[in-house]
Amino acid sequence: MTLVADAMQAEIGARERWPSNVKLYEPYQAEQIILPDQANCLAVQTFLKMCNLPFTSELRTNAEEMSPSGSVPFLQAGAFLVSDFDPIVSFVGLRGFQLNKDLSETERAELRAYCSMVERILGNAEKYLSWIMDTIAVEVTQPRVGAVHPWPLNWMIPMLKKSEVRAQLQSIGWADRTLEEVLNEVKSCCQALSERLEQQKYFFGDSPTELDALVFGHLFALLTIQLPAVDIAGDIKEFVNLTEFCQRIEAKYFKEKEDD
Repeated sequence: MTLVADAMQAEIGARERWPSNVKLYEPYQAEQIILPDQANCLAVQTFLKMCNLPFTSELRTNAEEMSPSGSVPFLQAGAFLVSDFDPIVSFVGLRGFQLNKDLSETERAELRAYCSMVERILGNAEKYLSWIMDTIAVEVTQPRVGAVHPWPLNWMIPMLKKSEVRAQLQSIGWADRTLEEVLNEVKSCCQALSERLEQQKYFFGDSPTELDALVFGHLFALLTIQLPAVDIAGDIKEFVNLTEFCQRIEAKYFKEKEDD
């Protein structure tokens, strides 16, 4: 692993810090993307914007199949293809862009713990809602996953994906949970995040870190998606400082860009 990292760092060091034609590949937002992917795409977009790194969003119906890990989004920077939030953060860090550079070692350890909690709880909750809840799976998730494929792939691929996600959640004890148990996990996660944020602008003071990008991606996706049979947005809105945090991030990094 060290040899790979050293080789990558040497390769990166021989090139420009940030190429001018970086692309972020994602599924189509309106027709295709599902809740877990929406959260991950938002988190990566926000992180890159917080780093002030230019990139172009490239929408592809087969973005998942193009990805080196089979998940979205993925970044193309020069000769490198990097997918998933943590590897993208690490890759950007090797380029010399680190949002957490001013944190102490203790604070960095705390940041990693909160990031792990968000991905473990909110990430799994998004998968549970999308694939384990039959109403949402049948009415929302499966049609969106199958929308870009011809028959019979438009029903085969969603079924295979559902089986894959169920097995994944089963292995960590999430597949057999009740909706109430999952929502309680989400509330507990939000409570911990709310207590950490308090009335600060960002989770670690006046400057953003990757935790802010990750939390925004997941919470904003959950706050804005419309799902049958569950009002998870209502649960999150009970945490006023988290809701206001999402509004601030949206206004700073997304609405301003749209208005330009």
